[in-house]
Amino acid sequence: MLKALPQIILSICMLTGCQINGDKFTLASEAALIDYRQLSLPEQQLYTHYHAPHSCEHSLSQPDNEQPYWLEPSTVWQRIPLGYQLQQVDRPRLQAEFNWYKRHPSYMSRVSERAERYAHYIIEQVEQRNMPSEIALLPIVESAFDPFAYSHGRASGMWQFIPGTAKMFNLKSNWWYDGRRDTLDSTQAALDYLQYLADHYDGDWLLALAAYNSGQGTVNKAIRKNRKKGKATDFWALDLPQETRSYVPKLLALAKLIEQPKRYGLNLYPVANQPYFDVVDIGSQIDLAQAAEMAEVDIEEIYKLNPAFNRWATDPEGPHRLLVPHNNASQFSEKVSLLSKTQRLHWQRYTVKNGDSLLLLAKRFNTGVETIRQTNNIKGNMIRSGQKLMIPMASQQSQHYAYSAKQRSEKIKSRRSGGTGTVQVFHQVQEGESLWTIARKHGVSSKQIAHWNGFAPKDLIRPGQKLSLWVKAKPAAEKVASLALAKAQQRDAVMKKLGYTVRSGDSLAGIADKFKVNLQDIISWNSVNPKKYLQPGQRLTLYIDVMNRY
Repeated sequence: MLKALPQIILSICMLTGCQINGDKFTLASEAALIDYRQLSLPEQQLYTHYHAPHSCEHSLSQPDNEQPYWLEPSTVWQRIPLGYQLQQVDRPRLQAEFNWYKRHPSYMSRVSERAERYAHYIIEQVEQRNMPSEIALLPIVESAFDPFAYSHGRASGMWQFIPGTAKMFNLKSNWWYDGRRDTLDSTQAALDYLQYLADHYDGDWLLALAAYNSGQGTVNKAIRKNRKKGKATDFWALDLPQETRSYVPKLLALAKLIEQPKRYGLNLYPVANQPYFDVVDIGSQIDLAQAAEMAEVDIEEIYKLNPAFNRWATDPEGPHRLLVPHNNASQFSEKVSLLSKTQRLHWQRYTVKNGDSLLLLAKRFNTGVETIRQTNNIKGNMIRSGQKLMIPMASQQSQHYAYSAKQRSEKIKSRRSGGTGTVQVFHQVQEGESLWTIARKHGVSSKQIAHWNGFAPKDLIRPGQKLSLWVKAKPAAEKVASLALAKAQQRDAVMKKLGYTVRSGDSLAGIADKFKVNLQDIISWNSVNPKKYLQPGQRLTLYIDVMNRY
């Protein structure tokens, strides 16, 4: 067909003219029908060359998301439908998902804008593997194109890898770096996994997608169950978890909408059909604030292109690369090449004091224990008083690194609440505590604590970690506090509400004496049992007369 195509088109165009309808064209005299989307890339190129407007007069009825066929797609959303391979079917489940997306155009607008940094790279990788181009839309279903997305099932990143699957595909994770969020590595791992699943299911991509969502074992079990009953074993016939039953229809619904967005009232953000970023080899660890300055971009841009980095700098063990906006990459590469390794970080000279440990210093300077070890050639964990150390630390205040793990966690805590009738308290995790024991102590559930703090219920908590909890307000305590305030106003006192964290060795009497308040008032304000010992990390509310200095 490839060899004959130009001669057929040219001859017919010259002798008879032609008619174009949608993505197909009919050669009038031959009554031949050619589907442009079924052509290989070389055939498409010949087709566009010989059938451009200058070749002949024609009429054109074009799908609204495509430019005229003789031009390259200007946006990613125009490009993606050209490689569709998954069959659209008339199913209630698909129609339900389609209707939801159609009713929420603002959602699609936000998601399509969020995709700007990543979509071109993803469709390039999908096309190179000759996979269905619908796969490029899967991050919408998985994470709404949010590289920082984290689910209660411990799935992370744009492609939502759980720890076990991430390990299978060599996506490493440590204090500095989480490969599940790496723009390049997570995309390659996701496509590797999907191709493996498609091969396992003999090229059935719907089954592969289902297994990507719920696990290969779940899909295999459903297939075996249907076979025993003599039933069909295609995706639509299987008894799968509800989430998976909706998962595949969501992708098919998105594919349908993306193909003709104007028809369905969608206003997609015009993601350019060209690379958004370049990959720059940096060779060693670098402070992300310094990198942003050299690239002349906001640090938010650096984090969103390189979301795998958890802290203020890249991982000292690599990958030693940064994704930088295409227009800024050249100057950044030139500037970073002029810096030595030591110039890429801010250093603190420190003399070890009694009681110091590597873990304590790492927390104090917001760096890694292993980083301090390597920098100072320390073997093991022993350091001695008077020892001189060089410690790499952030060049800016922690708030500057807005998308670091710590700052993302603080944002989550500030945005999530327990609803009406609850008050926020903070709990500092003690040695030996678990999420379950903390939840039981405060009368809440483990799932609620995980939600309020932005992690999964099965995630490990560590001693010293500060948790945000929302517990039921105590009416009696509030009433007592109101009375105390009223009395204070009567004697012209200036009252201040103070949150106090119990320290080791504290007692109710000692706290009352320290802040010049009544012991019984502390008990009433906080509904504590005076017969029980206070726990380090426990939060107390105090109402202090600031005119009565303590």
